Amino acid sequence: MNDADVSKQIQQMVRFIRQEAEEKANEISVSAEEEFNIEKLQLVEAEKKKIRQEYEKKEKQVEIRKKIEYSMQLNASRIKVLQAQDDVVNAMKESASKDLLNVSRDHHVYKRLLKDLIVQSLVRLKEPGVLLRCRKEDLHLVESVLDSAKEEYASKVNVHPPEIIIDDVHLPPGPSHHHGFFHHHAEAHGPFCSGGVVIASRDGKIVFENTLDARLDVAFNKKLPEIRKWLFGQVAA
Repeated sequence: MNDADVSKQIQQMVRFIRQEAEEKANEISVSAEEEFNIEKLQLVEAEKKKIRQEYEKKEKQVEIRKKIEYSMQLNASRIKVLQAQDDVVNAMKESASKDLLNVSRDHHVYKRLLKDLIVQSLVRLKEPGVLLRCRKEDLHLVESVLDSAKEEYASKVNVHPPEIIIDDVHLPPGPSHHHGFFHHHAEAHGPFCSGGVVIASRDGKIVFENTLDARLDVAFNKKLPEIRKWLFGQVAA
């Protein structure tokens, strides 16, 4: 083999190696580009997923805040409604308290009522001797019905007439006009009594408060569910 043949063969080998190298380089380039595109796609999808998760998280937080705000507004509205209902109910009771003052102004009617209250209190206590407390302005009326009340009680329960001692300490007087009739006004000016009596056993262990104000409280509290239903319907239930 002469030099020309050798040179030709070497050139063929070089071309073959170069072609192989180029093909391999192309394969590496294509493979690298594919891997790059896959990795880029994965990164993009990961970022998209992260963004979606962040958005969903913020969306949930917004929904929670909306629910909390709605709940707070609803509770505030309910409190306002309940407060308004309480105001109406309290106004009714205050009106009834105001009307109680008229009871003691009619001495004929009030005298008979005092007797009934004393008899009822004696029946409740069933004591042979009791202490009676009344308003100072009612003292003469109480004294005038005391004997008949004792006799009526004795006849009702078939016992001897009890001994009733009128206490030197009196119940508070009725509220004057400048005191007003609302609770906070009454508290500011001290306790008051619209009428009636308080009777206790001699040892003070049993006390029956039979004042007009106490009876109003008992009657009002007993009828309160009916009052609320009448005023506000099923809302108050």
